[in-house]
Amino acid sequence: MQIDETRKKADEAISRVVQPVRLERKSTFQFRCHPGVPCFTRCCRNMDIILTPYDIIRIKRRLGLTSDIFLSLYTQAEMLAEARIPVVRLTMLEEEGGRCPFVSAEGCQIYTDRPVCCRYYPIGMANLIQKEKKSGEEEEFFFLVKEDHCKGFEEQTVWTVDSWRADQEADLYDSMNRGWMELILRKKSFGEHTEMPEKARALFFMVTTNMEKFRSYVFESRFLDTYDVPEETLKKILEDDAELMTFGFEYLKSAIFGAETPVLSIRKEVLEREVNRIRKARKQLRQPQKGRPATV
Repeated sequence: MQIDETRKKADEAISRVVQPVRLERKSTFQFRCHPGVPCFTRCCRNMDIILTPYDIIRIKRRLGLTSDIFLSLYTQAEMLAEARIPVVRLTMLEEEGGRCPFVSAEGCQIYTDRPVCCRYYPIGMANLIQKEKKSGEEEEFFFLVKEDHCKGFEEQTVWTVDSWRADQEADLYDSMNRGWMELILRKKSFGEHTEMPEKARALFFMVTTNMEKFRSYVFESRFLDTYDVPEETLKKILEDDAELMTFGFEYLKSAIFGAETPVLSIRKEVLEREVNRIRKARKQLRQPQKGRPATV
């Protein structure tokens, strides 16, 4: 009952701040946020921010922290509703009125590396599957998130949706997060009541939140005894967290969802060994046991 009430309140809050006007990429709007507006940083409190894998890479690098320390200091783990996959949420400072830990009176202290949801504001994006189009084809559109307290809309700076996205590096973040979003959609397709096995959840969480642990897993475990990875790919992921993250998305597609990927494949000898193991197990099942007839 409490969850239903929370969702109801969230829906009511969204309906108050989302302006029901559809925007296209060339649509214009007025907005500017700067220290001179009276509401400066007010929108940086009590935010519900799920960090994407690329958000984590950018922020922990900006702070000079390892993933372990960053996750411990600034996030809390949870299961993403509906998709039922493990994610991390940025922890707000409740004792300071729910302030974002990276915001001061002067503004965002990690502004150039802020999370993608902060970059989109005050624009929201949605995708609709159009019935009159081919099955599965989506239509993208945008809308304004207009809160009553926000005075940024009274400023005279004019943007198009495209020019705002370019200014905020939204395209870069979208491209970096595309593999993660694909994994979420794959999981959703199984239904919200389909749970990942515990080992799969742990693997998913490590690969999408902790590049140091994932790199160690690739290069210091028996991972490369099992998987054949191109030499050029290995060179890239050894040093570059973003490259490793992208590789990780492809690995999860294969390891958890059984999809083919061009970046790695199970070694032939490993595959043959597994096939032989399965054949042997099946053969033993067909062997007659004392007091029991042979399995047909």
